[in-house]
Amino acid sequence: MCAEWSPEHTVTPEIAARVIAEQFPDLAGLPVTAFGAGWDNAVLAVGDEWLFRFVHRTIALDGSRRELAVLGALGDPFTLPIPRPVLVGTPSAAMPWPFWGTRHLAGVGLAESGLPDDARVGVATQVGAFLRELHDPDVAHRVHAAVDLPLDPIHRSDAARQASRARERLARLRSAGVWHGDDAVDELLERADTLGPAPGPAVVVHGDLHVRHVLVAGGRATGVIDWGDVALADPCVDLMIGYAAFSGAARHAFLGEYPPVPPDRETRARTVAVAVSAALAEQAATDADSSLLTEALAAIGRAAR
Repeated sequence: MCAEWSPEHTVTPEIAARVIAEQFPDLAGLPVTAFGAGWDNAVLAVGDEWLFRFVHRTIALDGSRRELAVLGALGDPFTLPIPRPVLVGTPSAAMPWPFWGTRHLAGVGLAESGLPDDARVGVATQVGAFLRELHDPDVAHRVHAAVDLPLDPIHRSDAARQASRARERLARLRSAGVWHGDDAVDELLERADTLGPAPGPAVVVHGDLHVRHVLVAGGRATGVIDWGDVALADPCVDLMIGYAAFSGAARHAFLGEYPPVPPDRETRARTVAVAVSAALAEQAATDADSSLLTEALAAIGRAAR
C-alpha cells in the first residue's frame, strides 16, 4: 500500500532537464538535481540560481493553479520573501502537469535547521509580522481581484474535524511506538470537540504553514514557501505555526506581532497544529527522516502547552 504522500507522477532530474531545456533554452546545460519533495510537489534545482516546482499528485492540480495566480497577485512588500513564479512551463506530452521556476530563496526549513527553541525569538517575531500583513483585509481584496479562492477547502478551521484526524494519526504513531501519549494533547482535543464553525472573518491564508515551510538561516527567517494550499479561511489555519514551532519567549514574540487572538481561535490553531504535526510525524517515521520526526513530535507537544 502506497503512503498518501507517494507521487503519482515521478519527476526525475533527467525528465526535468529535458523539459526545462525545451521550454527555457537559456537554462539548457545547467545541472539539474533533486532538491526536495513534499506531499504534492517535487522541487528540482537548476544550476545555483533556480528552483523548479513540479506537481506530482493529481489532488494538487487545482492548488497549483491557485498558487501561481496568488503568488503573482500578492505583490510586495512582505516582511518575508515568498517564491515568485518567473518561468512558467506549459504542460506537454513529456510533462502533462504544471511546473514553474523561481529564484532560489536562502535558508533551510525550520524543521531541518536544528534551531533550539530558545533561539527562535527572531524567527517568531518575523513570522508573526508576516501573518499580520498576509491576513490584512486589503490583501484579500487584492487577491480576490485576480483569483477566486475557495473557502477553507480542506476544513482546517473545523476544530472537531481536525481533532478527529489528529486522534487517528496519533493512534497510528502510538501503535508504531513513535509517540507515547500526552495528557495535555488529549485535553486540547477534547476542548476542540466542543467548538462549532469558525466565525471568521475569512482572510487569505497560506493554508499549510508548518515547520517545513518557513525557511531560516543564521537564526532568522528567510522565506515562506509551498503555497499550494492557499485559500480563504479563518486566521487560525495559519496561526497554527505559532503554537507548533514556538514556545516560551518565542511564542510571546510571535503573538506580540499579531492582533489579539481570542481563546476559541487559539484552541483551533493549536488543534490544527497537532493534526498537521502528527501528519508530518507519520511521514517522517515512514521515510526514516529523523530530523523531521524530532521536530514534528516536539511540535505536537508545544501545541498543547
